[in-house]
Amino acid sequence: MARVRYVKDVVKPAGGTGGVASASMRTSVRTFRAVYETDPEIVAALLPQPLVPGAEPQIFMQFAHVIMHVSDTHKIEIGATTVGVASEHEGTKGWYVLSMPMEGEFVVITGREYFGEPKKIGKVDFDKSGDKIKVAVTRNGIKFIEMEGTIGEAKGPADFTEHFFCYKGMPAITRKGGFDGPVFLTQLDWERKYTNMNKVTGTITLHESPYDPIIDVPVKRIVEMAYCEGGSITSGKILREVPAQWVEPFWHQRFDEPGTVGIEVPLESEKKVANA
Repeated sequence: MARVRYVKDVVKPAGGTGGVASASMRTSVRTFRAVYETDPEIVAALLPQPLVPGAEPQIFMQFAHVIMHVSDTHKIEIGATTVGVASEHEGTKGWYVLSMPMEGEFVVITGREYFGEPKKIGKVDFDKSGDKIKVAVTRNGIKFIEMEGTIGEAKGPADFTEHFFCYKGMPAITRKGGFDGPVFLTQLDWERKYTNMNKVTGTITLHESPYDPIIDVPVKRIVEMAYCEGGSITSGKILREVPAQWVEPFWHQRFDEPGTVGIEVPLESEKKVANA
């Protein structure tokens, strides 16, 4: 008998925990979260149909230090960053995932293929010393987001679910635009089980990067910041199929295209200044 592990016996149970792609894998998480306000016109421009802007023009940022307990004796530690845009779909409030750099090839691959998450490999710094916390994410040698702050008042434990929207599709093999097959809008449901949350007072700094142009989504006002410890359980579902043309102008975000010029978005705030 010869064993060939490139082929899986789908009849026999796999045994063990199922590995890093297992939906039931336990995680321990430390996070530095923030929500900031930006220009409403920019929020509207960032959202592919059928998503619509949320009640407030807000951006969600989360830096996480994650320990994945693959087995009782094997654990993997990674850093992860999530940037989301406040949005809604048919009454469900959530965040459209704009950017998701993180450490670890396998988490990037599984997130993109299972859920449609726009993950990319990046270096995530997560430094907590006493009541001081500082985080940053770097890609292509450019540090493009930094957050730092002072951890303050304890808010106690928290148990809640957050929703995130992504698009899942297979770009055309011709590489001339379009898709090979349908494109789906997905909803991710992240159950937060935090043993403690603390308010944070701090700052968000965005830097220019042609690969990750988050600086085009400026910080007008920080709404809230928090430091959390605990765990998360993630799951997802398909919401609907969408026409390819709805997402095609946004799909380049999943790749590094530093030559992308982008679009011009008129701002109401600029009009007020010009008319003053």
